[in-house]
Amino acid sequence: MKHRHIILAATAAVAAPLTPITSLADVTPAAMFTDNMVIQRDTEAPVWGSADAGEKVNVTASWGANASATADKDGKWKVTLKTPAAGGPHTITLKGNNTMKINNVLSGEVWFCSGQSNMDFYLKQLTKFNPKRTEAVEQPTIDYINKEIATAEDDQLRQFEVTKNTSPFKPLDTLNGSWVSSSPKTNDGFSATAYFFARELRKELKVPVGIIKCAWGGTRVEAWIPADAYGQDKDMAALLKQEREVLKKAIATWDPKKVKEGNRRRAPKSPESNQQAPATLFNGMAHPVLPYAIKGAIWYQGESNANNKVASRYAQYFQAMITSWRKHWGQGDFPFYFVQLATFRTEVTEPLDQDPWATVIDQQRRTLSLKNTGMAVLNDIGEARDIHPHNKIDVGIRLALWALKNDYGKNIVACSGPLYQSHEIKDGKVVISFDHSGSGLMAGSKTGMEPTVATKDPLKGFQICGKDRKWQWAEAAITGPNTVTVSHKDITKPTIVRYAWAPNPGKVNLYNKEGLPTSIFTTEVEIPAYQTPKAKGKKKK
Repeated sequence: MKHRHIILAATAAVAAPLTPITSLADVTPAAMFTDNMVIQRDTEAPVWGSADAGEKVNVTASWGANASATADKDGKWKVTLKTPAAGGPHTITLKGNNTMKINNVLSGEVWFCSGQSNMDFYLKQLTKFNPKRTEAVEQPTIDYINKEIATAEDDQLRQFEVTKNTSPFKPLDTLNGSWVSSSPKTNDGFSATAYFFARELRKELKVPVGIIKCAWGGTRVEAWIPADAYGQDKDMAALLKQEREVLKKAIATWDPKKVKEGNRRRAPKSPESNQQAPATLFNGMAHPVLPYAIKGAIWYQGESNANNKVASRYAQYFQAMITSWRKHWGQGDFPFYFVQLATFRTEVTEPLDQDPWATVIDQQRRTLSLKNTGMAVLNDIGEARDIHPHNKIDVGIRLALWALKNDYGKNIVACSGPLYQSHEIKDGKVVISFDHSGSGLMAGSKTGMEPTVATKDPLKGFQICGKDRKWQWAEAAITGPNTVTVSHKDITKPTIVRYAWAPNPGKVNLYNKEGLPTSIFTTEVEIPAYQTPKAKGKKKK
């Protein structure tokens, strides 16, 4: 922090000692408030920072808004500014013991973009063809992204990237990061998912868009949940207590000198830097952004929770995170749109009873019960050998459809693919009703970035069972604008129907006529917890 020193010298007329040197702290805004920032338009936006305790701070914006506050005993101050309609550039001036100006401020739409690697992945990371992982069908997408990086220049599309940081026990108020505009020199560092989401908003709204990237690859949802949210459920509270006790013990006993180097390329890392610890990423990365004014949030995560231990409880944790973020932000039930996991791994050939990847996907669907949420379905653009699908273009577009329809009033027939709504068992058949059917259901096919096309193929990916839970591939046919009838000749009393229930169900093909795919689903009210299969062995004599 910079300091100013004031020295009052004795005059010739009056003999007096020199006044002691007094250190005054410069008025400093929070890290989000820098040159090139994007502020949420047409709202009451918090502006905050630090100064000397008791120092009066005046905040004046070039669009005519102004406010003042007095720093508290800890040197913290906060004001609220009425923001203008979309446009700029503007300036924001802070004045206390010093004066500083924030330049090139745009007023527009601001979205918080968080999750793990599929949100973290830069555009540049999707531009290389790896013959061991990448299928030839993805080459046009790679070429497209390379061209986008090289040519797209838009000063009104800007990103703030929150530097990765952990804090397992205490929410932080400070962070590192900066605002940058989209250009050939910077595009390679933009979050691919967030970039294509923002680009779609720019195209449709014609206003500045700011994206705040706050993501860390390979992280589970538990790390993004505030500590106070764990106390709302006894099992979650027990998890927090247990993992924090283990972490504290590991920190207390950790000695970097005793860590075996082996073939390590990096220096040993303290357990306190564990990015998987409950609440640590909320504390270290999300909390310092609060309460920056945003329109809403987009989220891409779940891969690290697709395991047998927690998959069936993912919706509980995810909903707790969303609800607590809204509470901490203090902006009501702001829009929260998320990405359903894409297909991954080897295509299944036989129906599965249990699978953690499929379970997490269905748990994401169930999270839609929360107000102002939406989900982008990706079961038609995944890659068997790569957990990071190259086609982030469609990911961004499908997220944007939710925002454009629900938050910006655009006339969009369908912002989602068909979502399971209800079912009826009648005469040995199961009639499934769907929400978000758009202008009707169809069998379809999609290749790479190409638009979905209608086909005359039979519906694939439906499985059915009776009380014995012996799953069979089912016959399925579209029987109405929003219904599909499912059956099997050998199952006269069906109980459950599932669709696309696998990490990679292959070319499942139920779409609405707007070309958006149907989400994975099960008609079960609750998904059974994973049961470890019994080991097969010889019977004892």
